[in-house]
Amino acid sequence: MTRLDLRGLRCPWPAIRVARAIREASEWAEIVAVADDPAAPREIMAVATECGWQIAPQMTEIGAGLRLIANRP
Repeated sequence: MTRLDLRGLRCPWPAIRVARAIREASEWAEIVAVADDPAAPREIMAVATECGWQIAPQMTEIGAGLRLIANRP
């Protein structure tokens, strides 16, 4: 599982970093992204949805985030 600490980054940077992680991920990948920009969850969800990934909320030790799961073949 890839963990992305995107706190302190302002949009569009969290979504750009998530898009890069999705491109580099294997077909069985999971990514947990935590960002503190209020616009980040909406933009991250848009990127993940466009790429066909599933999205779920995820609590982490550093705060609330999103768990992105690659669609498995």
